[in-house]
Amino acid sequence: MSYSSSFFFNNTLSSASTHLRRPFNDARVGVGGVRVAACLNVEVQAPDFISKGKELMEESNKVFVGTYARVPLVLSSGKGCKLYDVEGREYLDLTSGIAVNALGHGDPDWIRAVTQQANILTHVSNVYYSLPQLELAKRLVASSFADRVFFSNSGTEANEAAIKFARKFQRFSHPDEKQPPVEFIAFSNCFHGRTMGAVALTSKEHYRSPFEPVMPGVTFLEYGNVQAATELIHSGKIAAVFVEPIQGEGGIYSATKEFLQALRTACDSAGSLLVFDEVQCGLGRTGHLWAHEAYDIYPDIMTLAKPLAGGLPIGAVLVTERVAAAINYGDHGSTFAGGPLVCNAAVAVLDKISKPDFLASVTEKGQYFRELLVKKLGGNSHVREVRGVGLIIGIDLDVPASPLVEECQHSGLLVLTAGKGNVVRLVPPLTITEQELDHAAEILFNCLPVLDKTAKN
Repeated sequence: MSYSSSFFFNNTLSSASTHLRRPFNDARVGVGGVRVAACLNVEVQAPDFISKGKELMEESNKVFVGTYARVPLVLSSGKGCKLYDVEGREYLDLTSGIAVNALGHGDPDWIRAVTQQANILTHVSNVYYSLPQLELAKRLVASSFADRVFFSNSGTEANEAAIKFARKFQRFSHPDEKQPPVEFIAFSNCFHGRTMGAVALTSKEHYRSPFEPVMPGVTFLEYGNVQAATELIHSGKIAAVFVEPIQGEGGIYSATKEFLQALRTACDSAGSLLVFDEVQCGLGRTGHLWAHEAYDIYPDIMTLAKPLAGGLPIGAVLVTERVAAAINYGDHGSTFAGGPLVCNAAVAVLDKISKPDFLASVTEKGQYFRELLVKKLGGNSHVREVRGVGLIIGIDLDVPASPLVEECQHSGLLVLTAGKGNVVRLVPPLTITEQELDHAAEILFNCLPVLDKTAKN
C-alpha cells in the first residue's frame, strides 16, 4: 500500500521534529515551478515507522519459540472492523482473531464491562464463589440445552474436559464393568485443539505425529458417513462422539441434518455421549446462538470458547444434568478459569449476541455476503464453491489460497485459510456492515488475478 503525501507529513514530520537527525543541508524544494533553496539547522532521518515493523518482527524471532508461521505484519490498534499496523496502514478485518472478536475491536460495552470489573475484582480462583461467574453460567444454562457449566481457559481445554467427563460418565454408568466404553469417534477434516487429548481427536496427521503416542482409542470416520458412524457407535466401545456441526479449520463444511440425527439416535441407543464442538461455529456466528439449533438436534455436551469473552481467554463445557451427576469434587479443575474479569466481559458479549435482532442481522448479512461473493467471484475458473452459514464462509479454490490471502493483505483486507490450504476462510466480526462487506468483496475480486500466476507455477 502507498502513503499519500498528507499521511506522510501529518503523521511524521509534523509530529516527530525531535527525531530529525539526518543533515538536511541545501535542500531543493520545488514550489510553483520555482527552485527554492533552504538550509535547516536540524537533522532528519527516515521516519521511524518505516522500519519499526521489521525491527519488531526481528526482535520477536529472537525471543519466541517458533510455533507460529506468522504473517509479516505487526498490528498495533483496532476499532470496529478495522485494524491498524505500526506503520499506520488500515486493514479491514475478516479474521476476527480467528473468529474471536465477534463484537469487533473496542466495543464500548465490552470495554465498560472489562474496566469496571478490573477496578473491583480480577481473580480469586475457584476456591471461592464470584458473582460474574455465576451470572455467566446462569445465562448459558438459560439460553441452551444444558443444565450445568464448567469453565476453562480455551477451546482445547474445553475439549479436554469433555473427554474426561465422557469417560467418567461411562464409568459412573457402568459401575460393575471392568472395561466400560472409553473410546471416541471423530471425523475427517475435524479440529478439536492441540493439547494431548484434543489433538488425539484432531484428524490432520501433522498435528499429531510429532507427539505420538497420543491418547489411544480414537477412530476417525468420514464426516457425514452415517452408516460407518452408526455401526461403530453400536459396537459398545464408544464413550463419546465428537463432531463440529460446521467445521471451521477443516474448510467450512456443514453437517447435514440426517447425519447429526443419525449420531443422536445411535448414541441414545448405545449409551454413548454426543459432543458438539462449537468453539468456532457457536455463539451467533451462524445466525443462531448455537449452530446446532438450526438442526433441532441437541447434544449431551457442548464445548465453547473463541468469541465468548470477546477477546479474553475463556472456554466452557455445557452439560446435561445426567452427565454432571457423574462428576465429583476434584475430578477436574482450573486455577484461572471463570475469573471475575473474563466472565464479566463474557456476560457483556453474550447479552449482545443473544438478542434476536442481532442474530437476525447476522443471518441477513451472511446471506447478502455469500450471494455477493458468488456473483463477483463465481465466474472465476479457480473458484469451485462459496459455502457457509451466517458469517462463517469459505471460498473453495482449485489452487492454494495463500497467494490470494497475501494479495488481499497488501490491498488492505485480512482473511484466513482453511481446509488443505485451498480455502479462503471469512469470519468477520458479527458487527460488520454491508458497506464493509461490499468493500471486502471488491478487494477479493480485484486480487483474483494472482491465482492465475499460482496456477501457471
